[in-house]
Amino acid sequence: MTEIILKNIFKSYDKTEVIHGVDLKVESGKFLVLVGPSGCGKSTLLRIIAGLERITSGEILIEGKEVSNIPASERGLAMVFQSYALYPHMSVFKNMAFSLENLKVDKKTIQEKVNSAAKLLQIEEYLQRKPKALSGGQRQRVAIGRAIVRDPKAFLFDEPLSNLDAELRVTMRKELSALHEKIGGTMIYVTHDQVEAMTLADQIVVLNEGYVAQTGAPLDLYNNPKDTFVAGFIGSPKMNFMNIKSIKKGNEIILNSECFSIKWQEDIEADQDYTLGVRPEYIYICEKQDSDFEVTVDYSEQLGSETYFYCNTVGISQLIVHQTGQYKVSKGDKLFLRLDRSSMHLFGTNGKSIKKNKT
Repeated sequence: MTEIILKNIFKSYDKTEVIHGVDLKVESGKFLVLVGPSGCGKSTLLRIIAGLERITSGEILIEGKEVSNIPASERGLAMVFQSYALYPHMSVFKNMAFSLENLKVDKKTIQEKVNSAAKLLQIEEYLQRKPKALSGGQRQRVAIGRAIVRDPKAFLFDEPLSNLDAELRVTMRKELSALHEKIGGTMIYVTHDQVEAMTLADQIVVLNEGYVAQTGAPLDLYNNPKDTFVAGFIGSPKMNFMNIKSIKKGNEIILNSECFSIKWQEDIEADQDYTLGVRPEYIYICEKQDSDFEVTVDYSEQLGSETYFYCNTVGISQLIVHQTGQYKVSKGDKLFLRLDRSSMHLFGTNGKSIKKNKT
């Protein structure tokens, strides 16, 4: 197992800087996921670790050794690409054995390594097939197997599931998680899909425009986002945001919007503009006398075991509500809602988190 450390990494293309002083530590044996929107620099950062992109400045340490000027072929890492990158004229066995043959590994060892990886990935019966005879999920297993046979110091995955359909992505997520448990290697995984990040990662790194927005365990990022970007990106559907103003009434601070007034238990400055954040599952349908405000339903998604409502009200163009169970609600219906006081987040005008409300 391998520890990888990035120190103050900058990357520029001509005069355009795309990675801005990234510091990152990938602990040995951990599954770290780089996540963020398109163009945030996550794939570039992965390619920098792999040695496929040169850094402008900074240091890359693999097992304590500085490797910034060492070529990709000598870093001991294995990369699995989005496109599978299999040789179409070769059998599955030959695809998995190819890198070992180039290294002049003896045939017996190659046979043992390929068979062992194929058994682990449950592709033993496909070893003599060509890639065109395989499904997308089977091709991705072959690509992963090709990485496993090399016994790399770490595995790098660049959006490996993005070409698969939704059901197969779920299956492959489970298989990747199980694979990590079995082989225990250090893994760095790039995705724009925060569901993949939440379900696979020991640690998530959220990137935004070439900067690290926040790093932490999946539920830590979900429950304690540092800013509105992370709060809006981690979670599906994303957190609801509402513009409010703090007003002092006696010894109490009231959060006031166009449609509701709510007591805030923490000590904050009065007469200030803030953003209130509440996740969809912490907004409840209730009776009028218990509600904070009324909304109009624009659209509902009935999924059987759960329901999503997309609503609007004065000062809020869209509010997403998530409820377990089934509801007979149509477009234009009115709902009375109450916000969970213990699950509200407050952000300043700069987007930075101030604090969560007391329970």
